[in-house]
Amino acid sequence: MKLVFAGTPEVAVPALDALLAAERHEVAAVVTRPDAPAGRGRRLAASPVAERAEEEGIEILRPAHPRDPEFQERLREIAPDCCPVVAYGALLPRPALDIPAHGWVNLHFSLLPAWRGAAPVQHAVLAGDELTGASTFRIEEGLDSGPVFGVVTEEIRPTDTSGDLLTRLALAGAGLLVATMDGIEDGSLHAVPQPAEGVSHAPKISVTDARIDWTAPALRVDRVVRGCAPAPGAWTLFRGERLKLVHAAPAPEVGDLAPGEVRAGKKSVHVGTGSHAVELVWVQPQGKKPMRAADWARGVRVAPAERLDS
Repeated sequence: MKLVFAGTPEVAVPALDALLAAERHEVAAVVTRPDAPAGRGRRLAASPVAERAEEEGIEILRPAHPRDPEFQERLREIAPDCCPVVAYGALLPRPALDIPAHGWVNLHFSLLPAWRGAAPVQHAVLAGDELTGASTFRIEEGLDSGPVFGVVTEEIRPTDTSGDLLTRLALAGAGLLVATMDGIEDGSLHAVPQPAEGVSHAPKISVTDARIDWTAPALRVDRVVRGCAPAPGAWTLFRGERLKLVHAAPAPEVGDLAPGEVRAGKKSVHVGTGSHAVELVWVQPQGKKPMRAADWARGVRVAPAERLDS
C-alpha cells in the first residue's frame, strides 16, 4: 500500500523504520509537527521523525494543524491508501480522516480500552499494572475509541520506568503496525469495536502530579518515581529548592524514619514514607546534573532528622 506516516517524537521512529523496511508498502511522505524550540539555546529543531524522513529523502509535511486546507489538498494529491500514526500530537479533523481509502490507523501504547489518552505508559506504571501492551486501531473523532485491529502484550517489570517500558513497546508495536498494514492490504484483518467495559483514561502527567507525597506508602512513592521517569521527573523540595528523584528503590528493611525524614550514610541515603523507607539512588539538584544520592548528601551535609519537602 501507499502510506503517509504521521508521527513526531523519537518513540515513533522504530515504527517508521519498520514500515520503510516492509517490502509490501511504500512510505510516500511523513506528517509531523512543525519544528520547535529545543535545547538550552531554544533553537528551532526538526522532530525525530522529520530527521529520519530527511535521511531517506521522503517528503515531509509539517502543517500547523491538520485542518489546514493546503495540507489536506497535498494529502489528496498523494492519495495514500492508509495513514499509520504513532504519537503524532494533533487531533485529526473529519475531512482529513476521510482522505485515505483505509483511514488512519493509530499505534497506541496500551491494551485498549484501558488507558486512552496522552500518557498510557506512565499511567500503567503509576497504577501498578502488571501487564500492558500496544494496540492498533482505526482513528475516529473520539479519544482513542476506534475499533481495534490487533494487540501485543508486554509485562511490566518491578523496576521498569516509563522510559524503559516505552522503549520496549515502541519496538514491539512497530512489528504490530506492519502486520496491521499487511492485514488491511490483503483483507485478512478487520477492526473490532472496543468493549464498553474497562475504559480508563490517561491524561498528560503534569509537574504537579510528579511531586512526591512522603506520607504515601513506599510502594506509591516508588511508582511515582518510576512512572515519571524520564519526564516530567518526580521531585520534592529540600531547603526550599527542587530536588528531582531520578532513581529510588523501596527499602523495607529500614524503619524508624518519619515521612520525609532523611538518613544519610556514607554510601546510602534513605527517606521515610507513610510505610517503610525508600532509598534514594540518583538525584538531580536544581540547576545541576544528576548525581549519586550519597554524593549529594555529603555535599549538602544533611542534618540529623532533616526532612524533604519541608
